Amino acid sequence: MFDRLQALADRYEKLSELLCDPDVSSDPKRLRELSKEQSDLQGAFDAYTEYKQVSEQLDDAKVMQGEKLDDEMREMVKMEIDELSKRKSELEENIRILLLPKDPNDNKNVIVEIRGAAGGDEAALFAYELYRMYTKFADSQGWRVELMDFSENDVGGFKEVIFMVNGKGAYSKLKYESGAHRVQRIPVTESGGRIHTSTSTVAVMPEVEDVEIEILDKDIRIDTFCSSGAGGQSVNTTKSAVRVLHVPTGIMATCQDGKSQNENKAKALQVLRARISDIRRQEEEAKYAGERKSKVGTGDRSERIRTYNFPQSRVTDHRINLTLHKLDSVMNGDISEIVSSLTIAEQADLMDREMMGNA
Repeated sequence: MFDRLQALADRYEKLSELLCDPDVSSDPKRLRELSKEQSDLQGAFDAYTEYKQVSEQLDDAKVMQGEKLDDEMREMVKMEIDELSKRKSELEENIRILLLPKDPNDNKNVIVEIRGAAGGDEAALFAYELYRMYTKFADSQGWRVELMDFSENDVGGFKEVIFMVNGKGAYSKLKYESGAHRVQRIPVTESGGRIHTSTSTVAVMPEVEDVEIEILDKDIRIDTFCSSGAGGQSVNTTKSAVRVLHVPTGIMATCQDGKSQNENKAKALQVLRARISDIRRQEEEAKYAGERKSKVGTGDRSERIRTYNFPQSRVTDHRINLTLHKLDSVMNGDISEIVSSLTIAEQADLMDREMMGNA
């Protein structure tokens, strides 16, 4: 581990030199690439620097402990050794986490798709509430939400809604949300007061750049139509909404929320690239289906990941057996505790794999 840390520190120092080089500063592309690389190394470099300082201080304190000291000084040295030993252990644990393999998509923007599944109107209403939950969480993180496409039902719910979340680290925190979300409550349309179970599905996909997924003009078919509102009625008379079909795969994307046909086309292509990339990623992961499953699940759309029980004000994430009795806060965007717990579970899983690989 410490050989890797020293190599990392050497690279960080080298990057500092390169970033001061006039040839680099005059090349925006290279400057951006090197700055990003150094930024990615910053956390581990700072932790390693502090670790070396704490280790030196601890060695000095232990040397002092062996000298002739009065009782008061001996007690002070003992307290210092205890504090430094604790901090050294904390830094070692932090460094192990910082050295774990990074998901290359973690800092990307995301495209989120929510669909009402089992449960008719109630599922669509819950899909709207999930959309509201994620937009409020995004606000708390300082991220920007951009609505791309939606299909409403007659009671104010979403049959489907697609939106983009723009912000650093968006994928790292929202990637755990892919899967089936189950709601248990008495629907407003239920006169008998019986609890119903409905489901909405969530798909979270990292934004994909043009260079990552190339879409050729000859491979797509574009249709335009008038955008529509609740129940399918037309809300404008110009054909600004765009539907793009990727002929080789049969994957389709629609966007109608932009101000112009060109804007909607660009957004629809963004969604199309993300969907194609997501399909390819799932195919790759399916090849390794026999390997040990991650504690936070596969991200499969059909996998039930969470239950929202309204009568008991309870939220349960089934992947890590986490139960919180604060449903109102969660539905208002306070999902940080869930996200943190899932992140810790994934880190523990990665550490287990690292240890098994080194065994």
